[in-house]
Amino acid sequence: MAYTVRDMPEQLPSALVEKAREVETATIGHRRFMGFVDPAIQAVHGYRMVGTAVTLALPGQDSTLLHHVIQYLRKDDVLVIDRLGDTRHACLGGAVACAIKTRGVAGVLIDGPCTDIPEIVQYDLPVWCRGPSPITTRLYDVGGAFNVDIQCGGAVVHPGDLVVCDFSGALVMPAAEAEADVDWALGKQRMEPASHLALKAGAYLGIDTGATEKVLAKL
Repeated sequence: MAYTVRDMPEQLPSALVEKAREVETATIGHRRFMGFVDPAIQAVHGYRMVGTAVTLALPGQDSTLLHHVIQYLRKDDVLVIDRLGDTRHACLGGAVACAIKTRGVAGVLIDGPCTDIPEIVQYDLPVWCRGPSPITTRLYDVGGAFNVDIQCGGAVVHPGDLVVCDFSGALVMPAAEAEADVDWALGKQRMEPASHLALKAGAYLGIDTGATEKVLAKL
């Protein structure tokens, strides 16, 4: 198997990234259907992670290409790693976390496990993955692909996509679609405190959402 190493994607506008830092994935979940990563992939360290997707496909027990491409990572990138179906071997541990953190990235999203969680916490590297594993990858020189279209937890990821991870999970959106969905979600979030106050004051949720009207129309 050969290596594929493509150019780094153009980074997303800083204004979009800053707005996305305030958005909740679960709010966008009221609007979008695509791009949501398997909810089994959750944070092992970090509360929020937002940035431009840089993609990597790593086969099985091999992490040779990962070690090589760390040097290309930039501030505010999110490294998204497709483990090509392997859920046993951790490609990210203490040394790799240390090396990635020095690049100033926003964090790492892995469709697979990690290891050395105390060191990931020590280096303050945000990581969303499938949890810990004691079995690590090796430098077997098998191959892999950098900055190609991949999948992560069932979601298609293109280099240059917007990645948003928070306490609910992970979401990947194409750059051309992201801003409209982020703006919509931020507007909804701004309205939520008032609607919650109304519920606490005695308003009925079903009337507010229109669910009651739908039910009554079919009774």
